Amino acid sequence: MSNDVFEWPVRVYYEDTDAQGVVYYANYFRFMERARTEWLRALGVDQEHMLNVERRMFVVVNTTLDFIVPARFNDELLVTASLGKLSRASFDIEQNIYRGGVDGEVCCRGGVRAAFLNADTLKPLRVPADFFKEGH
Repeated sequence: MSNDVFEWPVRVYYEDTDAQGVVYYANYFRFMERARTEWLRALGVDQEHMLNVERRMFVVVNTTLDFIVPARFNDELLVTASLGKLSRASFDIEQNIYRGGVDGEVCCRGGVRAAFLNADTLKPLRVPADFFKEGH
């Protein structure tokens, strides 16, 4: 299991903002999803192959997000992802969103819990012990 924090840059576009000119709250979840997907890709997880060939998949079962300061149009954000708690058939991914890098201002703190399932039966599967090691 890797304790490394993955970082994914995101630029705030006009389409990401609401009438007040700040990032619409649901779009932070989209930024987090992109970072999680890229983190898994960097670990060597091919989600398409996993689903279509191995018949295994992830399902988000819980998400949290604490909004601290709003991001605005044209901000450069950094979204992080790292493995939190790993249990038999689920895992937590801790995520933060920063303006100006990890030493900058924290916009949001949160994460998701995902279950690992058989794609045909939707029953839980054991998460392989080496799943979150690079090049597993």
